[in-house]
Amino acid sequence: MDTTDTIRTGGRLEDILALQRAAFLRDGPPALDRRRADLKALRAAMLAGRSEIENALNADFGHRSRHETAIMEIFPLAAGIDYLRRNLRRFMRPSRRHVALTMRFGRARVEYQPLGVIGIMAPWNYPLQLALMPLATAIAAGNRAMVKPSEFTPATGELMSRLLADVFPREQVAVITGDADVGAAFSALPFDHLLFTGSTPVGRKVMRAASDNLVPVTLELGGKSPVIVAKGHPLDHAAAGIAYGKLANAGQTCIAPDYALVDEGEINAFAVAFDKAVAALYPEGPASPDYTAIINDHHHARLSALIADAREKGAQIRTAGGNAEQAAGPARTLAPTLVLNATDDMRIMQEEIFGPVLPVVGYRGIDAAIGYVNARARPLALYYFGHDGEDRTRVLTRTTSGNVTVNGTLLHIAQDDLPFGGVGASGMGAYHGIEGFRSMSHAKGIFEQGRWSGAALLRPPFGALTDRILDMVLLRQRD
Repeated sequence: MDTTDTIRTGGRLEDILALQRAAFLRDGPPALDRRRADLKALRAAMLAGRSEIENALNADFGHRSRHETAIMEIFPLAAGIDYLRRNLRRFMRPSRRHVALTMRFGRARVEYQPLGVIGIMAPWNYPLQLALMPLATAIAAGNRAMVKPSEFTPATGELMSRLLADVFPREQVAVITGDADVGAAFSALPFDHLLFTGSTPVGRKVMRAASDNLVPVTLELGGKSPVIVAKGHPLDHAAAGIAYGKLANAGQTCIAPDYALVDEGEINAFAVAFDKAVAALYPEGPASPDYTAIINDHHHARLSALIADAREKGAQIRTAGGNAEQAAGPARTLAPTLVLNATDDMRIMQEEIFGPVLPVVGYRGIDAAIGYVNARARPLALYYFGHDGEDRTRVLTRTTSGNVTVNGTLLHIAQDDLPFGGVGASGMGAYHGIEGFRSMSHAKGIFEQGRWSGAALLRPPFGALTDRILDMVLLRQRD
């Protein structure tokens, strides 16, 4: 796409949107079989292009294991599409609703109608899954879609464009590549719904742009997702789960544990356990073939600056899983790092980290840990390691987050029947599960009047009969 031409004329993006909207109005909502066939074709195209996808992501990141791409992107996408195909008939089925007493001879139902054209803005950290899972949801709901991949993963974006063009006509699915200016223009289009995944600051800009056209939005953002380790919980178990979630994709995951709350008497033991857990996952440190590079120089420099700021303000910095002399990895890799004695005045405790750096904060008593979480913006995810009991119940009932995994990390996102979304600064709306289907559908209420209706007795001219009916209805005892 010619970025300059797009921004100067403002026409090409709008032309594609107009093309898709006209096709939607011409053809109407696709039938169940058509939607299932489209989902099947999308799945087949991604699997057929698996090697190309793995190579493209490796090129965009500088180094990314093909296994990590398969496990974190291709597999969940395939599983999510399978889930949608299996459940689509149930999702599309109208739901019966209660009819008021005075109209009992009528019938009420809700039908889920496609909205039209969905805009999807995908991030760079999981550029395939976070573009195509929303696309699969949009297709399942009967919509057409325009997809804007991140400019930070150009190889993946171009490949996605080519793969999807082989499956869908442009009037059904279009991929829009380009820089940040194209993204800004994209977010300002009058879509029927816009889904954005990315940072909270950019999410604010996207919502502001969408508001000019009153476009409803689903915002999948991020924030500082905490992990609480209960006092006395086996630290080797907790450290293994936290290391996995923190270091997958080198921490460049929106639901990665951002910081750990550990009982203040167990911090040193946790650091030892975390070090062992990292060594087990990545025996060669940053040079391990399964360890991912940081996406670009700017992000690498930002992470390095966060560590330097914490060190200058008194934090203890430890390289995990090895020592400072361990073999260096490919360009832009950053060694797994623990930040002990982290305090609120450090930038690392104020910004979403989005990298392989884990601050550890001590707490005294579970209520203190809960208070620490609640004093901050509501996170996209929360993790708790601890046995079933009062403390776990208190954490689950007294904190608010997008989702929770207990005794693990990241795993809630792999549950296709659960909604996925944030709350407050970590986002709004959800997709995955039936909630995703409904977020990209219009729930249209329909009432069919019967041959006779008690409501006819409440029409003018009013009189004594009207009073008796009102008294009977309004003065009934309600439990």
